[in-house]
Amino acid sequence: MALAVQARMRLITVKLPEIYVEGLDELVKIGRYSSRSEVIRVAIRDLLKKELWIREAELR
Repeated sequence: MALAVQARMRLITVKLPEIYVEGLDELVKIGRYSSRSEVIRVAIRDLLKKELWIREAELR
C-alpha cells in the first residue's frame, strides 16, 4: 500500500461478519494485499476519500 503521507498508526478493535473476514482472507490469499490490516486501511481510505475529502474539496 502506498500512502502519500505516512501517518502514526492506532490500534482499534472491530467486529465483522464472518463473510467479511472470509473475503479479507481471500484477498490476502490471492496476493492482492499483504494482510487483513492492509485491506481494511485501503477500504477505509477509499471511503473517506469518497465521502469526506472529495466533498470538502468541492465545497471550497
